[in-house]
Amino acid sequence: MWALSGQTPLAAALSMLAMTGIVAVRYLASSGLFAWLTRRVRPGLYKGLERQIGMELRWSLVSAAIFGLPAGLVAWGWQQHGWTLIYTDWRDYPMWWMPLSVFAYLAAHDTWFFWTHRWMHRPGPFRLAHAVHHASRPPTAWAAMSFHPIEALTGAVVIPALVFIIPIHVAALGFVLLTMTVMGVTNHMGWEMFPRRLVHSRLGNWLITASHHNRHHEQYTCNYGLYFRFWDRLCATDRGLSQP
Repeated sequence: MWALSGQTPLAAALSMLAMTGIVAVRYLASSGLFAWLTRRVRPGLYKGLERQIGMELRWSLVSAAIFGLPAGLVAWGWQQHGWTLIYTDWRDYPMWWMPLSVFAYLAAHDTWFFWTHRWMHRPGPFRLAHAVHHASRPPTAWAAMSFHPIEALTGAVVIPALVFIIPIHVAALGFVLLTMTVMGVTNHMGWEMFPRRLVHSRLGNWLITASHHNRHHEQYTCNYGLYFRFWDRLCATDRGLSQP
């Protein structure tokens, strides 16, 4: 009979189930918050999109399970076996490594996303999987995780893989996940919530916000990045900003 200890497959399964619930609740809370903000700031923007939003919710909850399962397995392995390079003692690495590790994770995630995203726009992968995400026209705050399972899987493996490669403090990892969640939602709201002077500043010219990503949903063949415009600029796929 299995005991509920950290050494059993049952404990790993429970961890994966719990993480799936956490990801689902995080999605519902973050997308719900920004959808509410949209109703307050841009009333009527999502009018007539109820059927689309329902579709976004269904696909996103499927994606939550796909993201949650590997994350839960890695969390169990870290807590019970020390499999990963996640650390909790601030003294394990120099303090300067904290912000650098955050940037390393975001840059690695952005690179993976850019190239898999471009691949998803090839005719075969697009018809098979990525068309689900682009069915959100225009995108809404609920579209951040609206992916076909194949596309969700390409996104779900990134952070769980990085924790085996790049050391990171658990608080810094939390900040990475927060950034991933907030930018995923705000980039799909259909309107620009950040101040114009930031979006058009020297720093803003290298960051992706709704003004940049909305053009991708309009034109499809440009603006593939997730956090930064580096790869789009390098590959001549940056088409500037729309006016969401």
